[in-house]
Amino acid sequence: MSFLNVLDKGYVRLVNHMGSDLTVVNAARVSYAKESDELNEKDIKLIKFLAREGHTSPFRHVLVQFEIYAPLMVARQWWKYVIGSAHFEGTGDSFEAWNESSRRYITEEPTFYIPASGEWRSKPENSKQGSGEILDETVGMKLTSELLEYIDSGIQKYEAALNNGVCAEQARLFLPAYGMYVRWYWTASLQSVCHFLNQRLEHDAQKEIQDYAKAILELIKPLYPHSIDELIELG
Repeated sequence: MSFLNVLDKGYVRLVNHMGSDLTVVNAARVSYAKESDELNEKDIKLIKFLAREGHTSPFRHVLVQFEIYAPLMVARQWWKYVIGSAHFEGTGDSFEAWNESSRRYITEEPTFYIPASGEWRSKPENSKQGSGEILDETVGMKLTSELLEYIDSGIQKYEAALNNGVCAEQARLFLPAYGMYVRWYWTASLQSVCHFLNQRLEHDAQKEIQDYAKAILELIKPLYPHSIDELIELG
């Protein structure tokens, strides 16, 4: 499996990967000029030890590449992990790469995330961020309808600007931004991916990015089962 649908129109696609649990083991054992040919119980114990004691550099020898299609509000939360990866991994250099499609260069039909009437959430009672319970569906129907009207108006103005000869990089100003789907490639070490998952699988993470985190986990769990078991803190 290399593709999972997320939200109403989004997806995560596993494009490529390098390494395995054995890669982690051998990256650690090279300190003693040793190497395993096949993963065995001793190797699995080593993975447990590395994760438990915070010896994380061997997990950075495994790389995973995804194509992601998500609303801009999800993409901008995600982007923080690329910015912070150099500090997090303590290397002075980033172990992540991000390349995103740009409406400076493309004019494909805009696509937007539109919550269904039963998906609108209330604000939380005791926090300035996050969300609470699902709103009454009557309210949700009104919100979905209003959002559709707002998006339609923006698209009409965007297309009119293009037809009037406005460059794509300025015409996009008419598009409602946060719900618009964007597409990007994300390449990261296994350590970075698991750091992202540990934070975005938490119950208090925004639901939309939780859904993407669950898809990422489902795609990589079969590739690195022992490392994932030790690096992901599933509550």
